[in-house]
Parts: sequence; structure tokens; C-alpha cells
Amino acid sequence: MEIIRERYLSEIRRFYDSNLIKVLTGVRRCGKSIILKQIEHELLFKNLIYFDHIISINFEDIKYDKLKTYEKVNTYILKQIKDKQKYYILLDEIQHVRQFEKLLSSLKATQNVSIFVTGSNSKLLSGRLASLLVGRCKEFKIMPFTYSEYLEYFEKNNIEKQKKSLNDYIKFGGMPQRLEYTEEKDIISYLKSIYDGIVNKDICNSKSQINKETFNIIAKYIISNSSKEFSAQNVVDYFNKTNKANLDRKVVYRYLEKLEEACLISRVHRYDIASKRNLKSIEKQYAIDSGFIVACSETNNVILSHLLENIIYNDLIFKGYDVKIGKTYKGEIDFVAIKDSKKCFIQVTYLLSDEDVIRREFSSFYSIKDSSPKYVLSLDEFDMSQNGITHINIEDFLLNKKELFLS
Repeated sequence: MEIIRERYLSEIRRFYDSNLIKVLTGVRRCGKSIILKQIEHELLFKNLIYFDHIISINFEDIKYDKLKTYEKVNTYILKQIKDKQKYYILLDEIQHVRQFEKLLSSLKATQNVSIFVTGSNSKLLSGRLASLLVGRCKEFKIMPFTYSEYLEYFEKNNIEKQKKSLNDYIKFGGMPQRLEYTEEKDIISYLKSIYDGIVNKDICNSKSQINKETFNIIAKYIISNSSKEFSAQNVVDYFNKTNKANLDRKVVYRYLEKLEEACLISRVHRYDIASKRNLKSIEKQYAIDSGFIVACSETNNVILSHLLENIIYNDLIFKGYDVKIGKTYKGEIDFVAIKDSKKCFIQVTYLLSDEDVIRREFSSFYSIKDSSPKYVLSLDEFDMSQNGITHINIEDFLLNKKELFLS
């Protein structure tokens, strides 16, 4: 049984009858198609739209395999429009249609329609589509399950909560269908199959002219090192040493862009806290789901604190924060979380296990003159807040039991 992803539906619902094209983007298998079906269900049973005024196409369904050009899809849709009443058009994985932007532009200009589309590409609203439909689209970025959604899935399906459910989520993430598996080997195999599908269909396909073997080596290295400070030169050195080759840094940056376009990673800029401005340099990458970090790692020695940092980053994005890496003149703060021109500073660690760790994490804020709230997030259950710096248990934060205050 699927869960109702109300966080997204509540945002999209306001635009059901809008002339804006509703675009749902996100990594493959994160739940975009399910949300599209939930929208269709609401249109039918809550908005009382007649079923023959809803036109739904899944371009990964073999039934629509011949609809691969904008002309053919346009003809198919127009044949189903019989009157002047509004029609609701739902197009799943639209990137499979060649020149789909022409289809959307024409339908919007000539028909009384409300259009919803999904796509597994973060650049879906750039390039030709942006130029044809500038100001006429509303994007909704869909992510894998948050920890609270993960627990809701078990509750809705009457599955007994695992005693170490947070540990399971930290290690294997929230890709919805992976929750159907219970054995570790099956979960990892499923996550690897998603990764392979993305590489084969979206990145290293017949049109890309990308060397698949080289890409996989670099991509897996980047993903498995998510949340670590990034250096293109380190990636080059790693590849050249292990493969006795001569790789150029330009190739690394090109592959980074491909990973970002496929929604596998987010690239995060630095924010200079003293000058209160964004810096051009990109310092870190975060995987869209911690499960991909484990799936792409050659060993099981994944550092737990890195997985936690990755999870907190994605949760902040889900909650609507703009997130940066904080730069101080003495070092770095894990996150600067910004919303509505207000902000706070965040450090993430596994456990505040001894005085040295406590001193290190809390002292990271001491050089910051900015009075915005400061937080240390860890798995410790005992509150260790001190010196005006608030300590929050990570599970409480993920379950919205503790909120961030901004100023």
C-alpha cells in the first residue's frame, strides 16, 4: 500500500486548475509516478472531473511505445478532446518524447487544458523548454521518502516497526520500493539496479558518447564520497592511479553535471558567513539518497557521520530550506540553512562521545559574530546544549519533534 505524500500534494493541489504547466522532477523511482496517480485520483473523486476529461500517458509503458515524437503525442491527445470543457493531461516521464517542449507549448496555447508532467532530469526546465515556456511552468522537486514518510509506510502497511528503524534508514535510505525488501543483499541489489538503470537510460545511452566504464568509476567514487569536501584533482588522481590513465579535470566536471542532471546528486556552494555572500566555488556533493552511497561503495566501511550529514541535507531541502556550506575564517560549518531571508547554522555529528568531540563541534561556532541561531545535531538522547548553542537529537529533528528557529 502506498502512502499519500501530502507534503507535495498540498503544494500541487493549489495549481490543479492553473494554466501553469505543473512539472514534477526527481530521480528515477523516487515516487513521481505515484504522486501523479494520486493527483489523478483526487481529480476524479474529489474534484469530480469526468474520467473522459483526464488524459494520462506513461511513456515508460510499452503500450505507448510508438508515441515518441511530439507530433504523434499531439495527435493522440487531440483525438481525445471532444468539447470545450477543461481537460487534464498527465504525462509521465516526458523526456522520452522528442521535442516534448513543442507539444507542451502547443497544447497550452491552443487547448483548454491543465497539464502535469514528470521527468527524471533536473534540467527539464532549462534550454529549449525554458525559452518556449518561460514563466509558464511551476516545478515541484520530488525526493525519496523522508524518515517520517519511511515510518508512515510501515504503519500504513501494518508492518511492525524495526527495532533499529533509524539505523536501517540511515544505511539504506528512503527509495520507496526498496522498502519491499527485507534482506540486506536484496536491498543493495535493488539500489544498484536503480543506479545502473539511470546510468544506462539517462546518462550513458547511445546518444551520449560517454565512456560508460570511465563514467562508472568516477561516478561511484563521487557518490560514495558524498558529504566529503570535493576536489576534482583528487578524483583525477584516484582514477589515474587505479586505472593507469590520464584523465582531465574537465571530464570530472562534465560527469558531475551529468550526475546532477540525473538527480543523483546535489552540488552545494559555500557561503561566507562574515561577508554574508555566496561564493562561486562548489565544495561538496550530496547524494539524493543515502542508499546510493552504500550501493556505490566498494566496501562496507561507509562513515556513519557522512551518511547522517547527507540525510540532514536532504531533509533540510525537503523542508524548504536553501542550504549552503558555511565558511568562517577559522574553518567550516556543515550547513547554513536559509528561508525567507532568515538563517541558522548547523553542525552534524554522529555522537558527542567525549569532551574532545563536544569541544570540537560546539567551538566551530565560536568565531561567528552573527547572532543567528546555532545548532548541533547528533544521535545523543541527552540534551547537551551549552553557551547559547542548541543541541538536538537527530531522530527528533527528522520526525519534526524539534524545529529550527531562524533570524
